[in-house]
Amino acid sequence: MEWLDALILGIVQGLAEYLPISSSGHLEIFREILGIDLPSDKVLQFDLILHAATVCSTIVVLWPMFRKLCVSFFGFKRDYDFYYVCKILLSCIPVAIVGFFFKDTVESFFGSGLFVVGICLIITAMLLTFAHWTGSRENGRGMVSPEKGHDITWLDAFIIGCSQAVAVLPGLSRSGTTIATGILLGDKRDKVAAFSFLMVIIPILGEAILDVKDIVSTPAAQGDSQVGAMSLAIGFAASFIVGCCACKWMIDLVKRGKLIWFALYCVVMGIVCLLWQ
Repeated sequence: MEWLDALILGIVQGLAEYLPISSSGHLEIFREILGIDLPSDKVLQFDLILHAATVCSTIVVLWPMFRKLCVSFFGFKRDYDFYYVCKILLSCIPVAIVGFFFKDTVESFFGSGLFVVGICLIITAMLLTFAHWTGSRENGRGMVSPEKGHDITWLDAFIIGCSQAVAVLPGLSRSGTTIATGILLGDKRDKVAAFSFLMVIIPILGEAILDVKDIVSTPAAQGDSQVGAMSLAIGFAASFIVGCCACKWMIDLVKRGKLIWFALYCVVMGIVCLLWQ
């Protein structure tokens, strides 16, 4: 993979991870556009590095909240922040189950063309539209309040976690699916956006650590398609920098209830992907 390709994919990941348009789906789209042909395992390794970069972006942007949660949880303070982290851990259980028992099935959808991406983008659009209409019905003028709703409950956390587990499919936006699920459950918009971004930290970093271990322990075969250290570094840096900006932007958009425009975008891109076949 050329460094320019890695730069473009890093920028795409940084934007699409936080905007509800599916980062995995858009990485598949841009690989098709750029003509990048890699084995599925190399695709997943590179994508995982990019996702790890956006996880770092989340920690940087939400650092005051992240630090407070860590101090409370590891200090066993048993206050609101302690139980908030426990809810995040609960939300990680469904995606962990998918990772352990259905990893090969999920991997088969990556690098297999844009048909699945197109279908999943349209499903994402439907979820965002439904969440928008549900929120708009709360008042007669279509304006939403970020404080309206309730805090995330234990059941809400688990259901949102289930939506994250389903969103491992390329084209099904993780942030869009989890945020839309939270809104449909009646959670506060300003709470559900932060929860959505924080809940992905544990599974992504855990998978990244395991993947790095596999890369180090398994020597590459001669002639095997490799991404390259320079491309990995450039992709990581681009994804991290762009992700920092996109994370702040997305939190503000969720508070103001502007998700419907992304639904329209997902419909258009989904149709384009289906016609591309």
